[in-house]
Amino acid sequence: MDKIESYGILKEFARKEGIDLFGVADIKGVKKEFQALESLAEDLKNAVCLGARLSAAILSELSYAPTRLYFHHYRTVNAYLDQTALKVANFIQGKGFKALPIPASIILDWEKQSAHLSHKKIGVLAGLGWIGRNNLLVHEKIGSQFRLATILTDMPLKTDKPSKKDCGNCRLCVKVCPAQAIKESAADFDHIKCFEKLKEFKKQKLVDQYICGVCVNICKGKK
Repeated sequence: MDKIESYGILKEFARKEGIDLFGVADIKGVKKEFQALESLAEDLKNAVCLGARLSAAILSELSYAPTRLYFHHYRTVNAYLDQTALKVANFIQGKGFKALPIPASIILDWEKQSAHLSHKKIGVLAGLGWIGRNNLLVHEKIGSQFRLATILTDMPLKTDKPSKKDCGNCRLCVKVCPAQAIKESAADFDHIKCFEKLKEFKKQKLVDQYICGVCVNICKGKK
């Protein structure tokens, strides 16, 4: 079985499990950025990136702050992605290859918003979009209205190419950000302001986790 055939079989399996976005990234150049994965990921060269859409109806409530309904939905989609990543990893193992599923949402440092790896960076390498002004992965058709999970593997797979597109003239997220953390470019995103606002939302008991979603709601992509 060659890389292209393996890619097609794996994508079909993920799609049948309900996955909306699928891509494969060559991770040899970014493995040094992984945290607490050194020995586990040493001989794994590819990353399978899985994306699940969020409910546009639930997101539509988020004009200035997160809601309890969004909080529950956020956790539900993360759990679905974790379960599906496990199924994809088991499928890969069944083919005789190694597979390391990385959960959709395990944060190692909330202030720096860092994790074992950056799903959004993997998403860029897997051709699913670009990093927008909102510091999130932006897909051309559905914006930032999705969540991601990753499986690291040594399975020979065709890899996707990063998108050459960007946000263009769209600055909707800059206008609506309740923390005023979003600037002209993703590089200028103010992580501290964002985190302070997340702490404020949690202190107000709007949600029980550091989430917002306002910029996710406004970033809808091109239908």
